[in-house]
Order: sequence, then structure tokens, then C-alpha cells
Amino acid sequence: MGTTTTPLSHTVSVFNIPRSATAKDLLHFLESKVGTSTVFALEIFSDNANWKSRGAGRVQFETLDAKSRALSLSNLQQLLIHSHFLRLSDTSEDIIFRPLHRLQNGVLYAGIMLSDHRMSVLDSWEGVAGLVVAQRRRLDFLVWHDGDCYRLEIFFEDILECHGYCLGEEAKLNAILLKLKFGPRIYKKKTGPDVATKFKSDRYHFCKEDSEFLWVRTTDFSALKSIGHSTSFCWEIEEEHLASDVFTSFPLYKENMTDLALEDGEEFCSSTEAVPLVKCASQSKLPYEALFQLNSLVHTQKISLASVDDELIDLLGGLDEEIRAVIFQKLHQMGFTCYEPLKFVKTQLHVLSNKKKSPPQSSQKRLTDNNIMSCHRALITPTKIYCLGPELETSNHVVKHFASYASDFMRITFVEENWNKLPNYAVSTGVQKGIFSKPSKTEIYNRILTILRDGIVIGSKRFEFLAFSASQLRSNSVWLFASNDNLKATDIREWMGCFNNIRSVSKCAARMGQLFSSSMQTFEVSPQDVEIIPDIEVTTDGVSYCFSDGIGKISQSFARQVAQKLKLDHSPSAFQIRFGGFKGVITVDRHSFRKLSLRRSMLKFESKNRMLCVTKWSESMPCFLNREIISLLTTLGVKDEVFLARQQDQLNLLGRMLTDSKAALDVLESLNGADSRSILVKMLHEFNEPNSEPYLSMMLKAYYAYQLSDLKSRCRIFVPKGRVLVGCLDETGILNYGQVFVRVTVKKTTENFDDNLRKVDDDDSTRIVVGKVVVTKNPCLHPGDVRVLDAIYNEELEEKGLRDCLVFPQNGHRPHPNECSGGDLDGDLFFVSWDKDLIPCQTEAPMDYTGRSPRIMDHKVTLEEIQQFFVDYMINDTLGAISTAHLVHADREPDKAKSRKCLELAELHSMAVDFAKTGAPAAMPRVLKPREFPDFMERVDKPMYISKGVLGKLYRAIIESQLQIKYSFVWSQKLAEEAYDRSFEVNGFEAFLETASSQKEMYAEKMSSLMNFYGAETEDEMLLGNLQNRASYLQRDNRRYGDMKDRILLSVKNLQCEAKEWFETSCQPHEYRPMASAWYHVTYHPSYYCQERSCFLSFPWIVGEILLQIKSTNKVVQG
Repeated sequence: MGTTTTPLSHTVSVFNIPRSATAKDLLHFLESKVGTSTVFALEIFSDNANWKSRGAGRVQFETLDAKSRALSLSNLQQLLIHSHFLRLSDTSEDIIFRPLHRLQNGVLYAGIMLSDHRMSVLDSWEGVAGLVVAQRRRLDFLVWHDGDCYRLEIFFEDILECHGYCLGEEAKLNAILLKLKFGPRIYKKKTGPDVATKFKSDRYHFCKEDSEFLWVRTTDFSALKSIGHSTSFCWEIEEEHLASDVFTSFPLYKENMTDLALEDGEEFCSSTEAVPLVKCASQSKLPYEALFQLNSLVHTQKISLASVDDELIDLLGGLDEEIRAVIFQKLHQMGFTCYEPLKFVKTQLHVLSNKKKSPPQSSQKRLTDNNIMSCHRALITPTKIYCLGPELETSNHVVKHFASYASDFMRITFVEENWNKLPNYAVSTGVQKGIFSKPSKTEIYNRILTILRDGIVIGSKRFEFLAFSASQLRSNSVWLFASNDNLKATDIREWMGCFNNIRSVSKCAARMGQLFSSSMQTFEVSPQDVEIIPDIEVTTDGVSYCFSDGIGKISQSFARQVAQKLKLDHSPSAFQIRFGGFKGVITVDRHSFRKLSLRRSMLKFESKNRMLCVTKWSESMPCFLNREIISLLTTLGVKDEVFLARQQDQLNLLGRMLTDSKAALDVLESLNGADSRSILVKMLHEFNEPNSEPYLSMMLKAYYAYQLSDLKSRCRIFVPKGRVLVGCLDETGILNYGQVFVRVTVKKTTENFDDNLRKVDDDDSTRIVVGKVVVTKNPCLHPGDVRVLDAIYNEELEEKGLRDCLVFPQNGHRPHPNECSGGDLDGDLFFVSWDKDLIPCQTEAPMDYTGRSPRIMDHKVTLEEIQQFFVDYMINDTLGAISTAHLVHADREPDKAKSRKCLELAELHSMAVDFAKTGAPAAMPRVLKPREFPDFMERVDKPMYISKGVLGKLYRAIIESQLQIKYSFVWSQKLAEEAYDRSFEVNGFEAFLETASSQKEMYAEKMSSLMNFYGAETEDEMLLGNLQNRASYLQRDNRRYGDMKDRILLSVKNLQCEAKEWFETSCQPHEYRPMASAWYHVTYHPSYYCQERSCFLSFPWIVGEILLQIKSTNKVVQG
């Protein structure tokens, strides 16, 4: 097996360098002390591109021995230069990464595997140099093509298999085969006197090797896109005597005694932008959905592209949809590549002929009845395409309106080769020297723009650009549509509304995406039922503020109809809506006779659509601190001990939840927002000890692990005296500036004794907050984003009946929502707490969030301009980098978030947020980029320091906590024997066991398929949407992981609804109890235990209410 030990660095950090010393001075001095030619490279840190030395730097030595001598001399204070003793310390990262091994004149073969020991070669290059860069855990290939030099980067973590082979007639080890999960990253070498090299020898820099070049990201340079098609690379080396030493440094290395056959495979290539894609004849009977699945199997390497031929396509095209779906599911679940899919399909057809199958759920019915769409997705990397899904997600108005064409919609996302977010330097980078030189757009920029303009062809469908929503823009995603004779992408855009009057490219793009927000359709509202009411505006110091920005009203009677349509058990006080070109929030007005009262500030574009779509509604959401809010509160004087105490309270509660039903209820209801309808809540009321019931115990352990993980990674500390609420307007005008009205739903009896909560006479489920409250909105970076306001009681406002809303005044010189991170009332959620310990004793003036005016065109915005804006956004999206830098500087600077650096970053963040609307980018200066990261950020790939701030204390308190013990749930024969509860049995359940067992098997197959697709290892990960071992591309992208979590939960909910339909259609209502008992029996009884497959304890609890009724009845009878 190969070893992948990371070597020690050859570099030291150097401090107390004389400010007058240059790189040449430092070089000569160190080599006079340590030895001639012992320094490989050095740099002295400077301000503003070599203008002024900072008195510190780094030195990289040729050998570890030279480095050790230098450190020893420093410790003995023998490094005196210009009256300054140099202080040296070890550092983990070299200035320039040098290869552990460098082998010249090799041959590189790119291709796809035909079998375990046969490779179809799509392209090859001679004279290739291979560099093993162990510090970066990667292998680089330097390839010459048409006079240019390219670098192919292969990271060790992307290697699936690694085999040594003997190529040629001599039986000597001379080649290595690398089977890769992802494609290599490709760079092109740029040289010349004007190239802005990453490291150059000058006043403050020195390097022995030629470094007058720059590596720039690029796309597949081969004529037939052979690198994009390839999943395997074979490297044949000339220095055979070095083979063993080099190859064993790779992970998963195995030496093969068999021969590797290399065969010509150019026939599998195509020169289109999106590769690899299965070639399918236009007359083929294979439906598009099946072809998409076939591509997905190729892209995830479940089958080889070389094994997909006309015979396989014809066989699959002639199958029933139901049979084909089962076969595809089995192929997706395989843990290896199937090189003979034709043989596999024929075998499965024989097996399935005698097996009972569940009827496939109609995606059309699911969309129209449940508002859930099957979304086909594709990831586009710089060299490849990956077809994924379809995945279930809440539909949007556009897709649902054109439901009969649902399969013609596709969402694509542009990502890095390993599916991480594509870095902006890959799309545009500085190539030329000089202060006035502009960044150059790379070939990846051109590739993205080409795909947006030309679309993607899969089978007979050509998908073309449609639009993108605001959230899709942030995640580098767009909607495509396959136009046909009846409906084209231009028809859909015309149906959406009129955008001709919007002359700003960024605004026009944002408005087009408005109807693509996930939403639920309710009723069409005729024009006579809608009135336009005036906005409330104030001008202060020449700045115009709109207090009613994004807020309107809905009549009480219509609100009840909408709530009923949404299948809610209560009528919310506010709804976030999309209505034609209107966007915002509508609050219930008991005195309104019009269904809708909307304001001009809500109108974003003209549209004839009359469907009222609801995206969210007001509800009482649990309140959590996070790193940003804690950083601001500690800046404003809240003591560290307050946060440590709140975290400890949460840890204490978590520590009791696995054994104490009351603590478990507190966690579910308060921290997770579960209501009384939750089956887990009902189970906790039934079972005295939470760990006595296996499913309940499993779920509580999963919640426990999830809460601990959130505390450690995001510092999400629960605030009992607080809520997250949607912002609304006081339409009465009663509230003065500095006042708010807050009426919240209370779930726990402990809240009845809260001094700040005033009881409402006729409603025991709500309380009115009275007293000082702290209010802010995420994201918050400026100390002025935190407002301290007075929550008041007013009888007239109480009679308005607004609950679970944060009601702001319409009076004053500036709206409070605008003071909080530049928010408004079109759906923004606000953090509000009446915890006296969290209310700061001081506040800062809010920042000016007046945005820059967008660039106005002198013509109608074109589709090409919108597509270019999308790619330009990818270049200028600095939100993440700015937020990270702010967190680091707020932790390290003495003035915390009030420091000059943090205030500058807060302004840049505001500009970056507005970029999607204004098109004006926010460039972060190099001086604000952090060089080191605090331990609580766990950036293991970066230099780290131990944080002395409150976030560091909170992080280490979690690490040191005894609660870090991992509780895992393992179902076993012994546990089944102990846990089986006969009080869930009813007379006659035995007659339903065969049906129940069949349904349990169908549920297990479908849940296993979901687990395999999302990479979940256990059932509880799916039930909570909390993946324990996330893929690297999800670990640092919270937005993307949040989207995936939503899709996981929706998929599980849909599966359980489907299973409930099996239950209700397989027996009569009077047989529900014995059938539910049978479901329990086939899941829990030890005679059904099988070690080879998962148990899926969630299955019987889909009908948990019936099971609890059975247990309750049996308890009464036995009593």
C-alpha cells in the first residue's frame, strides 16, 4: 500500500529584520552563517508592493539540516545583522513548493477503462515531466502541446485507485494507472518580461530557480476534449529504477503483476463543449429521462462510456419505465464500475420478472398535487459535465405553470473540478505587470459564456439559457429550457412579464429570476380585488428612506383562504409573496375589504400574472447566536462570561436529553422548532425513558450530534429569550422611533414566568414582549447593525392580532430595518432578544447603506448582456472572502469589530451584497486579507493561531467538553430481542405480515437509493438531513449544504408520504390497526433481523399515531 506522509517544510519565519535590509542583504548574511548556497528562496513582507519593509519575512532553505542550523543559531542569538538579532521560528508551509520527485521524459496516456486491466486511450503525450508535490498532496504533469506548456494537477484525495504496471516487453515496473474521481485542473504557462509572476526576484524577494512565469487556469486543450472524457491516466516513466520509490508515495497504491492493455479509443470522443455525453441516435426509442440517467451513470463511473453502445440503448429503450427505473437504481447503488452493463441489464430482467415492484410515482402528479418537482441538474466543471438527479425540490411558479413541460427544464451549476465553488481567479486573473494592468479573462470564462449562449445538447433536446434567481446567481447556477415547437424559452420570459423598461442589466437579471423562487401557488386574484396604497417615505439629510419598502396588506378573510390552501392549521399574520411583478410581505388587516393592498415599492416589473404565490409565512422560529452576532455584541461590551454561560446551559440540556424526556422535549421544541404534531414529541409523552425505544433513541442521538456539531462549527448558541421573526410595519402609526411591538407564540410553560412577557387575556398561547430588546439581521458586520429598542404594549396594536412578527414604526428619521444591515420589509428575518444579559450597554451609529446607482444602458437589456453579467458576477463575488476576513480581524484586533480594518470590510460587504443589483463590484485590498486563521475556523490548510477572543474560548470549551463523546446507534439481534414491544400488537396482525414485509422491502430499497445518492451512511442522517461525512465541496459552503439538506428532507418526506399511500391502499380503514401492527412487527421483531442490510426503524413510525393509539389501548386493557 502507498504511504502519503506529508514532509516537513524547509521554511522558517523571520522577525526583527532591519527595515533597511533588502533580500540580497538577508541572503548574503544567512549564507555567511549557515553555509554557502543553503538558501533556496526568501521574501521580506512589505506594504504596497515593495514600498516599505514590515521587518518580517520567510526564508526557505535547501535542506532540513540547513534549516535546523539556522534555528539553532537564532536560539543562541548569533544572528546579528545591522544591530538586530534575527528571531526565527518554524512554519509549516514553504514559500515555493518543490517536488519530492521529478521524473522527465515520461509518456502520459488519458482514457477510459474497458475492464480492470484494459484501457481505451483517447490521447497521449510524450516528453511529459511528472512532479510529486507531497506538501500539497498532489501530482503535476507538465505536458507540451502545440508549442505551449500545460500543467495537469491531480490531487491525492481525488484518486480512487492506484496501480503499478509493467508496460512493454520487459517485466519491469515502469507505469502507474490512476483512476480518478474528478478531472485534473489544467493550467497554461505564461512567460515573458511583462508577466506578473507570483514570485519574482526583486528588492524584497529572492529565488534560485527561474520563476519568471505564471500558471493560468485553462480548459481542455486537446482537439477532441480527451481530458474531459477521461477518467483514468496512465503514466509511463523512463527511470524504471525510481518507479518503486515514486509510486509508493501515492495513496491506495497496489502493484499489479498482470499486464495493462492499452487500446485506441478515439471513437468515443467528441469536440462539443459539454463532455462526456452519451451518443444517442435521433431515431432511438430511449426517452430523455432514461438517457439522462444513462449519462449520470457514466459520469459517476458506475458504467464506462466505452460500454454504452446501440445494443444497450435499444434494450433500455424497449423496457417499461418501471423496470428501467429499478435497473438504473441498482446500477447507481453499485460500489464499483460495471464494465458489462448489457449483461447486467439482461440478468436483472430475469430476476425482476418474478419480483413484486412498487409502481413509480408520477412526477406530473407529484408536481400538480404536492408542488414538488423532479429537477434534473448538471454540474459544469472547466473540463467536464456531470448529470445528477433528478432531485425533488419545492416547485416554483414557472415550472408549475408549464407542468406539462417539466422535464424540459434543467438547472446547471458551474463548479471547480472537485465540485467546490469555482474560485474567481480561475475565471479571471492578473497576467500583466503594472498598476494599471487589468485582469485577463481565462479560457474558463469563455467556456462558461459559450455554454450560456449556445446551451447543452442531450439526445434530441437542446437546452438553452432561460433565467436565474438571486440565490442561483450566488451559487453560480442558471435555469435552462429545451425549446420545442409548442413552447420556447422566449415564450416563457414573455409570459413572466415585461422587462423592457428595466435598463440596468443587473436589475433586469434579478427581476427575471423573481418567479423562480420556490413557492406554493394559492389563488388567482383579479385586478378589482387589488388596491395600490401609498408608500411611507421620509427624506433625511438629502437621503430618501422608504419605511414601507416591500410591505403590503391582505384581508383577514382572504388570509384564511390562503392558509387553508397551504394546508396550515392556523392563519399566519404575514405571508411572503410573489404576485406577478410584485414581491414582498403582506400582513393581515382585519379591517380591509380588498383581498390585497400593495405598494409601489413592491412592484419590480409589469406582469399579467394573477397567481398569488407564497414563499414563506410568519412563524415563531427559535433564536440562535452565531459568530457574527457574538463578534458585534462583544465589541459593544457584552461580557465573554455571558456567552460561555449560555453555551454551558445548552450543553447541560444536551447532556440530559438522552435520558430525560423533559430535556429531550425542550431540545425538540425549543432548539429545533418541533410542534405537538411531531411523532417524536408524542413518543416522548408516551415513553418515560427516551432510550427505551430504539427509533426514539436513534433520533435523539442524531439530534444530539447535530446540535453539538452546530455549536462547534458555527457557534450556534440557543437564546431561550428570543426569536427570529419576519419584519412588518406598524400601519397604525402608533409606534415612535425606537419602539417595536412583539407578540410571540410560547410553547413552553417556563416562558410563562418570563418577566418580559405579558400575558394576553384571551390567548394563552401568545405573550407580548415588554422592555428593552436587542435587534439585528444577518449578515451583520458593522457594530451599528445591532440596535437596542423598546418593545412596548399597546392595546390597539394588540387588537390588530399580529403575532410572530417584529412590528417596526413608520415614524422617525430612518427606518430601523434599514439600520440593521440595510434591511427592508420584503421578507427579511430579524434576530430579536429580550435577554437582559445580551442587551449591550452601548450602541454605535448605524452605517450608511445608501447603495450606488446601477449602470443604466441606453437600450433594452439583451440576453447576451445578462449572460455576461452572470459570468462577471462569478469574477467579482467577494462576499465569502470579506466575511471571513472580517471574522478574523474582529477576533484579533484590539478594537474588535470597531477596528479600522473591520469598518472598511463592513463597507465592502455592503457593496458586495448590492453587486447583484447595481453591477458595481467590491474589490478587497490585499492588505485586508488575513495571513493566519483562528483555531475555531478549523482551516487546517492555512497557517493557524490560537484565538484569545470569545469565539476561541467558546470553541475550546466545546472541544474540552465531556459531551464530545460520540453516541452511535447500532441495531442488532440482541437489541431487537430486548426492544420488541408486544403492546404494539393487535389481534389479526399476522394476516398482514406478507404485505407489510413487501412494503418494508420497497421502503428500504428507496431509502437506500436516497442514502447512496446523497452519501449518507445511516438512516438518521437522512431523517435529519445532517450528513456526518460531507463531501469536501459541502464542508465550507454552508449555502450549498443548506440547499442539499432541504432536498434531502423533502425526498424523505415524499418517500414517507408515498409509503403512507401504500398503507392506505393495501387495507380498509377498519384494518389500519392490524396493518400498522404488522409494519411494526416486520421492522422490530428479531425473526426479521438481517445483519446484511439496514433495518430502517423509521418505517413503522410513518403511521406512528396509530401505533401509539394501539399501545395506549393495550395499556388501558392491561391496567
